[in-house]
Amino acid sequence: MSKIALITGVTGQDGSYLSEFLLGKGYEVHGIIRRSSVDYRERIAHLEGTPHFHLHYADMSDSMSLVKLVGKVQPDEIYNLAAQSHVQVSFDAPEFTADVDAVGVLRILEAVRTNHLEKTCRIYQASTSELYGKVEEVPQSETTPFHPYSPYAVAKLYGYWIIKEYREAYNMFCCSGILFNHESERRGETFVTRKITLAAARIAQGKQKCLYLGNLDSLRDWGYAKDYVECMWLILQHKTPEDFVIATGVQHSVREFATLAFKHAGIELRWEGEGIEEKGIVERVNGLTNERVKVGDVVVAVSPDFYRPTDVVNLLGDPSKAKRELGWNPQTTSFEQLVELMVAHDMKKVAADDAAAEIRKVNLAEFLEKGIDK
Repeated sequence: MSKIALITGVTGQDGSYLSEFLLGKGYEVHGIIRRSSVDYRERIAHLEGTPHFHLHYADMSDSMSLVKLVGKVQPDEIYNLAAQSHVQVSFDAPEFTADVDAVGVLRILEAVRTNHLEKTCRIYQASTSELYGKVEEVPQSETTPFHPYSPYAVAKLYGYWIIKEYREAYNMFCCSGILFNHESERRGETFVTRKITLAAARIAQGKQKCLYLGNLDSLRDWGYAKDYVECMWLILQHKTPEDFVIATGVQHSVREFATLAFKHAGIELRWEGEGIEEKGIVERVNGLTNERVKVGDVVVAVSPDFYRPTDVVNLLGDPSKAKRELGWNPQTTSFEQLVELMVAHDMKKVAADDAAAEIRKVNLAEFLEKGIDK
């Protein structure tokens, strides 16, 4: 019989890739979605209606819905990917972040215990490199001390420790994957990497003038989300329940990411100034027919609005344990390939959005011309 997996956060970037991965492994996949007046299923729309993929309504803030669903599905594996995962938003909505990201993990664990599945169900908790926060050593490994530096990180720290406590107290197979930044063409548009690749595409096609960013010196370990979900699965196939850092071991600055993204969009940048006065200026334009982008244009600027009250500036993961014990390759997709994939996707998206807008304008003009609005 095929294994049964339950995924929280199934509509997100990681949830969609993990669903595809597990279906490819022959799993029966069940995903949790929240009831909303606006449906956000575009990342998994291609999976709906396919055999062995099922969606259920429940909520990480509602323990009863989780208990009932776990009892109904009887999963062999649970992947808890649901979270309020935007660091800046956690400063604006700290209570909501704590309820979902911290207590939500406890609700999952208790749902498993309530249904007497603690000996058969394995649980993966999506933890985060933000736990290291104000970093105390570089690179960061499974033994590096935590120093959370945002409400999001503090909530996730509770999730990490409650997983460890239930593993030791109840002998449950539950593990945390300490995920460093992982991106893709499915990344939410409010996250800095996707914000950069979309802006590069829009500026290259004359749809935007300038991109505003926060701290350009922030250093991150960026990987490809599609590669990282494989490591999540490997963690639950391991002989013993353990926590693992999931990272590439390679670090880049926000400035480097922006430089490479604009290059793939046909715009080469030079940087002038320092701090909030720094600007990305067009040095050369390659292969663009759009005359609105000219040498000397300022296309990237720094805004203090995007600085956080406390900012994590130096994240670099050490994936040695995952490589050694799980046989995982963190360099399947390089940083350069990742940025190229994201920009190529967003160049097509901007062009398609523009074409769709033109069709809507034509249809509206025809509608008004016929006088149907009167």
